[in-house]
Amino acid sequence: MSKIALTAEDMEVLNSKIGLKHLLANKKIKLEKVLKNARHELKFRAIQEELVKLQLWVIANNKRVLVLFHGGDSSEKSTIIRKILSHNNPRHFRIEVNLPKKDGEVKDDYYFRKFIEKLPRAGEMVFWDRSWYNRALFEPIGGLCTQEEYERFMEQVNNFDKMLVDSGIILLKFYFTVSPDEQEDRFEELTKSPLHRWKAERWTSASPKIFKKYMQHKAAMFEKTSTDFAPWVEIDKDTREEELIAAAEHILKHIPYKK
Repeated sequence: MSKIALTAEDMEVLNSKIGLKHLLANKKIKLEKVLKNARHELKFRAIQEELVKLQLWVIANNKRVLVLFHGGDSSEKSTIIRKILSHNNPRHFRIEVNLPKKDGEVKDDYYFRKFIEKLPRAGEMVFWDRSWYNRALFEPIGGLCTQEEYERFMEQVNNFDKMLVDSGIILLKFYFTVSPDEQEDRFEELTKSPLHRWKAERWTSASPKIFKKYMQHKAAMFEKTSTDFAPWVEIDKDTREEELIAAAEHILKHIPYKK
């Protein structure tokens, strides 16, 4: 066991149910890591209580909330979404995923149509794991849209976002950036996991080839589509816990549920 001087606050954390869970999680105990993980979980528990209050406010006031999550594979957007909503009422939220078009699928002349059909209803929150902004990032790089379709999207998307906001929808747009060192650590972790190895195979085959183009498209997206009414919020925390807390805190800060 690591030899560190423990404060009264440290002892309180370690003796809590959450502290004991982390203390007993591994045979080899590293107190610094145990305390860090326990503090993160305790902090997020308090945040989850506020997220429940937020949802009750959304329901009671017939509000509509729309949150977009973007970032590379290493940002683990789906995990963050699930944890943010883990204690909320599933009857009043939806998680949507914008998957790449399948070969042979008929294209809709109006790109935004399928997203309009899935907008939040009164009293509902909708979280998109990649949204219509795939057309600004992945689709042009992967050959899933033409250059003309990409340029048309970039001309129209601000008006689309403005339409949503003007209709009363609370729109938040997150982009998660992970440092190269953290990406490497997460990739190594995936390759060692028999349950998640398939994610690593997809990641390695694509990322080195598209990184430069992707960064150019990301910069263009930020420059042209981060507006006063729907700005991009970039979260560049390295650890999963910090990413999760930063996103949840931003949601709580920018939705006036306490008023």
